[in-house]
Amino acid sequence: MNLSASGILVRFLFALLLVLLTYNPSTYSYFHWVYTSWHHITPYIVIAGIILLIGWGVYINATLNSLGIIGVIAFSALLGCLVWLFIYWGFLSVSDVSAMVWVIEILLAALLTVGMCWSHFTRRMSGQVDVDEIEER
Repeated sequence: MNLSASGILVRFLFALLLVLLTYNPSTYSYFHWVYTSWHHITPYIVIAGIILLIGWGVYINATLNSLGIIGVIAFSALLGCLVWLFIYWGFLSVSDVSAMVWVIEILLAALLTVGMCWSHFTRRMSGQVDVDEIEER
């Protein structure tokens, strides 16, 4: 199966949706919903939480399987340096917490997207296919 630019974009949009629905500074997020409804939890809140948990599980599992822990750390370090570069160039201010959170969330979505796409990239570059290990008993 080939991965196109539109496939990468769709994966990024779903990752961004997952990250921003979980938490964002605008106060329209699952975190804020639970925080304001803490004393009156409804089935809607629980179902939404389970759906978000499933989404995070899919993305984190795929990211760890394709990049590994070293790859996740290396890519996170690269993204951290990008934030530092934005601050260095003056595009981003450490004192503007809201802007910092938005940038970090977009970069987190980028990390999850790379994790979802990495096996496609490596197969295209090297010709090798990644498969999940199956334990034999």
